[in-house]
Amino acid sequence: MATVNYCNADIIFKITNVRKTTSWIKRICKNENVPIISLNIIFCSDSYLLGLNNKFLNHNWFTDILSFDNENELGLDGELYISIPRVKENAKTYKQEFDLELRRVIAHGLLHLMGYGDKTKTQKAQMNLKENTCLELW
Repeated sequence: MATVNYCNADIIFKITNVRKTTSWIKRICKNENVPIISLNIIFCSDSYLLGLNNKFLNHNWFTDILSFDNENELGLDGELYISIPRVKENAKTYKQEFDLELRRVIAHGLLHLMGYGDKTKTQKAQMNLKENTCLELW
């Protein structure tokens, strides 16, 4: 049974439309032929995510999302940690609505859990195309 859970770590945040977002996430996974086993989306602060970035990736910089894959061969099974302040800042920077930027970040994390990378120029271009495809599924 596919489960998508939304949680808060150290901030209070409620996603605008839980049912629509969950349905959209399931469409993305179906479009990629990746069944959802379990997905936890944890909303947090910049400092919380920076701590995870330091601890697990040895990176000392802010980011909007970290994806942790539980590597379940049966399907998507992982956690997305999302910094709400960083998403808000990015929305301002890129002149986007907050909800659209949040969906882009969620899509980005899902794609990482599905095995897509973004280290090289080619990977970044593919990731951007995939993110746009995901957003069109909204």
